[in-house]
Amino acid sequence: MRDLDYLTLLSHEFPTERSCAAEIINLKAIMGLPKGNEYFFSDIHGEYESFIHLMRSASGVVRSKIEETFGQLMAEEEQKNLARLIYYPGEVLPDMKRRGELSDEWYGKTIHNLIMLCREVASKYTRSKVRKKLPHEFGYAIDELIHTDESEPDKRLYYREIINAIIEVEAGDEFIIALSDLIQSLLIDRLHIIGDIFDRGPRSDYVMDELISFGNVDIEWGNHDVSWMGAAAGNTACIATVLRIATNYNSFDVLEDGYGINLRPLSMFAASVYKNDECLSFRPHLLDDNKYDSVDPELAAKMCKAITVIELKLEGQLIKRHPEYDMSDRLMLDRINYSKGTVEIDGKEYEMNDKHFPTIDPADPYALTVEEQELIETLKYSFLHSRRLQKHIRFLYSHGSLYRIYNNNLLFHGCIPMDEKGDFVVLSTSEGRYSGQDMMDYFQEKITDAYFLDMDDEPEKKQDAVDLMWYLWAGPLSPLFGKDRMATFEHIFISDKSMSVEHYNPYYEYSKQAEYCDKIFEEFEMNPEGAHIINGHVPVKVTKGEKPVKADGKLYVIDGGLSKAYHGTTGIAGYTLIFNSHHLALAEHREFDRDGDNTPEMFITETMRHRILVRDTDIGKELGKQIFDLEELLECYKIGLIKERKN
Repeated sequence: MRDLDYLTLLSHEFPTERSCAAEIINLKAIMGLPKGNEYFFSDIHGEYESFIHLMRSASGVVRSKIEETFGQLMAEEEQKNLARLIYYPGEVLPDMKRRGELSDEWYGKTIHNLIMLCREVASKYTRSKVRKKLPHEFGYAIDELIHTDESEPDKRLYYREIINAIIEVEAGDEFIIALSDLIQSLLIDRLHIIGDIFDRGPRSDYVMDELISFGNVDIEWGNHDVSWMGAAAGNTACIATVLRIATNYNSFDVLEDGYGINLRPLSMFAASVYKNDECLSFRPHLLDDNKYDSVDPELAAKMCKAITVIELKLEGQLIKRHPEYDMSDRLMLDRINYSKGTVEIDGKEYEMNDKHFPTIDPADPYALTVEEQELIETLKYSFLHSRRLQKHIRFLYSHGSLYRIYNNNLLFHGCIPMDEKGDFVVLSTSEGRYSGQDMMDYFQEKITDAYFLDMDDEPEKKQDAVDLMWYLWAGPLSPLFGKDRMATFEHIFISDKSMSVEHYNPYYEYSKQAEYCDKIFEEFEMNPEGAHIINGHVPVKVTKGEKPVKADGKLYVIDGGLSKAYHGTTGIAGYTLIFNSHHLALAEHREFDRDGDNTPEMFITETMRHRILVRDTDIGKELGKQIFDLEELLECYKIGLIKERKN
């Protein structure tokens, strides 16, 4: 018998034998339902339009459900039009109204079709779960329409009267929007984001808004996420990093319009210091247009150079402050011959692409000038006091982690660092030695300390954690970065591209073998039977014959290049991994075209031996514990240990 005090507390929620028994029946019924649909995305990189489209279309599943539901009863073009209406009802309906294409007959037929589709996608859920997703205004009407049996003449009349009433009071548009939202909501039960929401793309803030509104989501942080988290915690090297990437990818809207980061001090500083400098090595990638903050590319290049020099100085200061990082090979500014415009690396001298460094003192190259120090402090203030940014970062913390085990799948963005022999690398710190899962847990704790620890209470521990956020962005043992070095300096300043090669951690080769995946499952105390590792971080180069499924189906790498910056490298526009009650499937994205057919190509990669029910999932385990507690409470009622609370 469980602790009687706990069961007495539980009796306040279920005060009678009957209410307790009813809840047991309800939970056991849920256990017998098919598991909900899990969707996995990785490396969104601010591509909000394509990501939101994938959410609205459930990565093509809406389209397939329309085909399953209506088949030959609906022409191909009509199916496409219905799908687009579900994706974008707020845009399609006004366009149709302007063209005079809306009529009572169209409303009646369309609402009926949407109800039929709702029935199909709601069939795997309890009525109570569906009700919770219903909009308040139309909840009763939608519930009645979904569950009315039209085969009976009286019910058929009732069904038609509800639809006619909706049309008569001119609520057709709002009702269609509500049904479209319901269909989208029912198709994605759980959302997993395997890292890198931020950087490169135009509006990471819009992606964050979408995730917050969805709610039932978990996030496994990526290296680009942690750099923004570090910036929001006040790490100036991280601030410089995210600003360099933003200015280099012309992402000014997300900074100024999205997060209210005041870039005027940076633009004024850059325009003054680099007035006569073309900054050719810093010209921005013009992948997207800014709608609210259009910056001249020449000024953007000057801004990028200014913040890059500051970044290199701040990184150098961090590396010197933390010799335990073992990153002295990244101290580049004191290797430059400023009079010759060359840099010496590994005993060889290279001519530099850019030789103009007016703010660097060769005698003390990592020291910020007075103006640079004032600038970075001003930028730091903007990051710390951006309400919207801090709201988004708190959501990353409340719904995020370094890794997650969910339904026997191990989710993490980068890698579990390994050495050349395939053993887990040991991280030595002043607090102990960590490897494998222990290393991941150690970094998780430090990431939390960086944001939530009070500087006044434990200043040294807080500062070390804040500093470590930059190491997680670029450190050789960072499970988020997963490479031997961040070759930003070589990439910008040296023409020899062999110098900017970054070597991946051995994990990426070993994890392609099933035996090493099993080794990782054992480390994380998982059952290797039916288990999977799901990663992002490394773009799958489809054009070179690479496949996202490796290690005999135990490893999925789902970074297929949602970011426009990778489309030329990968040949596709990313993947969605879908895990439903029947199978695992990959949806291979097309390059997003707002006016085109963006339906991904779907591949089933693994079929389950039997249909997975809720009882087979992590949620089922939790429900099983609740049922056990309720059964004990019911027994207490029956033998009189706890008295019923009847009104």
